[in-house]
Amino acid sequence: MNSVLKEKLEQYRGRVERGIDQLLPAADTRPAKLHAAMRYSLEAGGKRIRPALLFAASELFPAYADPIAAAVAIECLHTYTLIHDDLPSIDDSDLRRGRPSCHVQFDEATAVLAGDALLTYAFQLLAQAYRDEPALAVCLIADLSDASGSKRLIGGQQEDIENEGRPIDADILHYIHENKTAALLTAALTMGLAFCQPTDAQVELMQSTGYHLGLAFQIVDDILDATSDPGTMGKPVGNDAAAEKSTYVALHGIEGARTEAKHHTQTAIDALETLGGNNSLLIELVRELETRIN
Repeated sequence: MNSVLKEKLEQYRGRVERGIDQLLPAADTRPAKLHAAMRYSLEAGGKRIRPALLFAASELFPAYADPIAAAVAIECLHTYTLIHDDLPSIDDSDLRRGRPSCHVQFDEATAVLAGDALLTYAFQLLAQAYRDEPALAVCLIADLSDASGSKRLIGGQQEDIENEGRPIDADILHYIHENKTAALLTAALTMGLAFCQPTDAQVELMQSTGYHLGLAFQIVDDILDATSDPGTMGKPVGNDAAAEKSTYVALHGIEGARTEAKHHTQTAIDALETLGGNNSLLIELVRELETRIN
C-alpha cells in the first residue's frame, strides 16, 4: 500500500470512529447491556472499508454536505450483518475482528437484539442527520435500504445458507456474491457520490464500479478463507470448505479465482476512469482491495 493511500485510510478510519463515538447512544444508556453490545461490535475496529469507500466517493467532486453520518450509518448496518452472520444458527463463529463474537461476549439473545438495533439505527441516523436536506436523505435511505433488503443482501445470505452442501452452481454463486457482498459495497459508493449531486450517468458508472468491486472483493475473501490463518484474518478460516459452501475457489480453483478477481478489479477501475473527477485515490483503493491479506 502506498503511503498516500495508507495515510488517507487512517484519516478515514479515525473520522468514522470519532463519528461512531459521537453519534451512537452511550454504552450505559438504558438498557445498558444492549447498548454495550452494540458498541462492543461497532467499536471492534476492522478496516472500515465501506465508510472509506463512501468518503472517497464523496470527494470525487465538490460535496455539499458532511458525509460522516452516512459513513457511520453504513458501518452500523454492516456490523449488524456481522453480528447475525456469527450466530450459532448461521455461521456459528466465535471470533470476529480478533476478539469474541457478540453472542460469545454477551449472549445469543442480546446479539440478535444488538444487530436489530444497529440495523434500525442506521436509518434513524440518516433521517435525523440529513433532515435539512430531504432529497439527499431520501436518496441515502433508498440506496441503503435497497442494498440491504430481502432482494439483495439478505436474499444473498438466504441463498448462501440454502446452498450449503449442494453441488456448486455458477449462477447461484454469482447471485450470492452479487447480493450478499457487492450490493452494500455499491451502496457505499453511490451514497458517497450522492453528496456531489451526480448526474444519472455518473450514478450508473458508480453502480458498475461497485458491482465489479464487490465481486472482486468476495472472490478475494474466498481465496483468503482457503489460504490464510485466523491470526491474520482476525476470524476463523476454512469455514467455507467445512460448511461445503459454494465459493469461487471451489468452482474455479485458487488461480482461476485470482484471475476472476483481477478481471473484476480492472473493470471497476475502467468505470472509475470514465467517471473522472478526483478519482486517483479511489482507484488506488480498488487496487489495494484486490491484493489485501485480510
